Amino acid sequence: MTNLNGGDVAKDLKGKQRDSSVIFRRNRALGYVSNHIPAVVRYIQRRKDNLITTCIGRSFQVYTASHFRLLHVGGQHPDEITAMATDRWHIYTASNKCIYAWRAGKHVRHIYRGHSKNVHLLLPFNRHLIAVDEANVLKVWDIRDEEVYLEIPFKSEEFLVTAVAHPPTYLNKIVLGSKQGQIQIWNIKDNRLIYTFNGHPSRVTCIEPAPAIDVVAVGHQDGTTIVLNLKYDEILMEFKQDWGAVTKITFRTDGPPIMATASTNGYIAFWNLEEKKIASQLQAHEDSVTTTICLPNEPLVLTTSPDNSMKLWIFDMTDGGARMLRIREGHTAPPLCIRYHGMNGQTILSSGEDSSLRSFSTISETLNKSFGKASYNRKASKKKNRFEEDSHRMPPILEFTTELTREKEWDNIAAIHSGTIQTTTWSFHKNRMGEHRLIPPQFTNKSRKDFKTETTCVTLTHCGNFVIIGYSNGEVERFNIQSGIHRASYGKPAHSAAIRGIACDNLSQVVVTGCSAGLLKFWHFKDKVEKPFAIKKLSEGIVLMRCHRESAMVAIALENFVLVVFDMDTKVVIRKFEGHSAKINDIAFSPDSRWLISASMDATIKVWDIPSSYMIDHFRVERPCVSLTMSPTGDFLATSHVNNLGIYLWANKMLFNQISLRSINPNSVAPYVGLPTNMADQLSLEEAVDELSMDVDDGEEDEEGLGDEVNLNYETPEQLSKELITMSGVAVSRWQNLLDLEIIKKRNKPKAPPKAPKQAPFFLPTVAGLEMKFDLSNAQTDEDSESRVFKTTNLNNLTAFGKLLEETAASEDYEKCVTFLKQMGPSMVDFEVKSLHPIGGGTVKAMIQFLKTLKYMFESNNNFELAQSYLSVFLRSHSTGLIEYPSVISALEDVSAVQETSWQKIEQNLMYGMGVVAALRNFVQ
Repeated sequence: MTNLNGGDVAKDLKGKQRDSSVIFRRNRALGYVSNHIPAVVRYIQRRKDNLITTCIGRSFQVYTASHFRLLHVGGQHPDEITAMATDRWHIYTASNKCIYAWRAGKHVRHIYRGHSKNVHLLLPFNRHLIAVDEANVLKVWDIRDEEVYLEIPFKSEEFLVTAVAHPPTYLNKIVLGSKQGQIQIWNIKDNRLIYTFNGHPSRVTCIEPAPAIDVVAVGHQDGTTIVLNLKYDEILMEFKQDWGAVTKITFRTDGPPIMATASTNGYIAFWNLEEKKIASQLQAHEDSVTTTICLPNEPLVLTTSPDNSMKLWIFDMTDGGARMLRIREGHTAPPLCIRYHGMNGQTILSSGEDSSLRSFSTISETLNKSFGKASYNRKASKKKNRFEEDSHRMPPILEFTTELTREKEWDNIAAIHSGTIQTTTWSFHKNRMGEHRLIPPQFTNKSRKDFKTETTCVTLTHCGNFVIIGYSNGEVERFNIQSGIHRASYGKPAHSAAIRGIACDNLSQVVVTGCSAGLLKFWHFKDKVEKPFAIKKLSEGIVLMRCHRESAMVAIALENFVLVVFDMDTKVVIRKFEGHSAKINDIAFSPDSRWLISASMDATIKVWDIPSSYMIDHFRVERPCVSLTMSPTGDFLATSHVNNLGIYLWANKMLFNQISLRSINPNSVAPYVGLPTNMADQLSLEEAVDELSMDVDDGEEDEEGLGDEVNLNYETPEQLSKELITMSGVAVSRWQNLLDLEIIKKRNKPKAPPKAPKQAPFFLPTVAGLEMKFDLSNAQTDEDSESRVFKTTNLNNLTAFGKLLEETAASEDYEKCVTFLKQMGPSMVDFEVKSLHPIGGGTVKAMIQFLKTLKYMFESNNNFELAQSYLSVFLRSHSTGLIEYPSVISALEDVSAVQETSWQKIEQNLMYGMGVVAALRNFVQ
């Protein structure tokens, strides 16, 4: 399978790879499931489920076995992944002569460097990792210390290692298979060869320990599988499959004595070990089966293949065979045409070289659907023997068109195929191929002589009733898609050259056709279809046409790599764009028809602004884009590329960034932008090393016993950073109502006069706050009992808060004052602030210290909303009475400056966020 970003990465003139262009930023790739690297499975105790890890080129994906739900994606490796393995603690991947140990599938825990060639075999061995590279050197790594414990070089002409396994109960011993057919047992603790088995001369492809002690199954290149007793060097049984080499072997552990062997042509054989004969066979994949794993103690077997699919089979058939339980798959061959379907921008339809039509969801992989593969006889294809090749399969779909109208009533997709005269219909609502095969009447009679004509372009009317098809001989035909009946022929024929494009207006009144000779003809849709009512001649032959029906504009790509925009109403060329240097593969309008996006074989994608007639963006990719489509909501651009199985999403930065668009020279060198990876938030390998955190992923087991302590009791600090504006977290009712206390008091004023409370035996004053505390500030202490002179500090009218403020003049500890205020309710805060003025019993010194406390709150960027509320109460209560005190005015000016600086920190982000929300609301509406 082709990797996500290809092999050799092209660079721009500066040697740097960008992650975005002016308008579009890499988002993610869709449609990748597996490749030729075998998948690995491990059981997670916390989840009570098995996790499946599949390779997708330079990264890997982790699924749950229960629902095939994608959990997370690993980081990007520097090169292709060449081997994978897993144990209780890590996922091990080999790439570019290095081995990476991933914890929780996201973070690189260890990196093992030292191999001279790429590693192709990995085997976790308790606290060690066994790796075999292409230089035929076996190394045993200490997992924790990242050091080589043992190194064993082998001579390739004598023993070329091709398989490795560890039989249970064999302490410190491993079994190695070779290209020469020999099998050796090694003690890796003593670095000693124990025994050599000279059994079968064919190359050993895989070794799998059996549930029975001392028994292993050995698969060979010639299709032979040997069940070998290691203790006595005895061949217990031997099987041979006629489907080629044995790629994988697995044993059922849920009861029945069944051994499964996979082959290179997609078949799996199930052997009954008691009866020593084949029990059943299964055609699992279209390509080689690279993974075959029976889940422990379950009647399930997992298979993966380079055909980009992963399947889970269950043994519940009456004959003991397996049926498919779950599947996750993508295209087995590169997509040729992709189109957004629907108005919410969440579904992409894709047709590939594998003759299939698929639906990909941009929200979740679980919503992906397969419409099946195009067939000349769908019923016969269903009834065919599963061990026979489908002879009814149609050629790949080159182009298709869809409409939402009448979607649930009849077929709403029409597709043309390579090298055939037939046009097929499909139903999005039923997720399957339709019954109709649209063929013109002149090609259905027995006297037909023209066998070279094929379909070249197709379009559906906006009403969803008719499909108009163009052919290579210049004919244009109209069919009713509901019944499949031929309704009209335009002209006799419409053109003398091959039809390259068809467009129909929104009201189904006008049909526009273009041919390879450069003629553009306008036809009445229903009446007078014999002759066009207008003809326009273009400078070059037409390659393809795309229509934006709402604006009545048609974009036309010419053979000289020029783009022209034609107005269907005025029938004139309104724009002409030059800049591509190779054949134009596809073009698309933005939803608002302001942009025209084009892709060419020169591996560039260009964005043209139609109102200004300038090119506003362009970028170059590694492989040419063959098809592109813009989301109806304008948030994503989707592309497919040569020899790439995925669909790539590019985010429109104009929705969340303020970008000033400028004219760009169309002939300038486009910057190189790498293709999107398989996840939008995926870390690169370097970021995964730097961002290694100690939190345990949900469902993942930690490295118990490896000496690394993990702290799970993490407490969020009160303030993450002093540079950030932090709210207090106090209930809104305790500060938001400070300015409305008078209104609240009038509303809550009792109608009846309050009754006098019964006289208490004694009365102790209390301090206002959340906690019950007695006011002992004037209580007589032991030291004061002998003195008859009162202290003057006890004779003023300052409250407890006022006294606390005056103490800050010497200590400058304003945090105590902030804590005191946070514990009081709105009424007491209002009373304390009013009591600061000398008229209310306070002092000038207390007012100054209160303003300094507010300044401290603004400077620390903490309790931001409380500081604003307290300042508002202070200004409302003492605004006119502060003129008499210049020192208070000076302190107030200092607070004003700090407050303005604090507000500017959040104003910009606040306005930006409000703008994004408003824009998104408009798109949703």
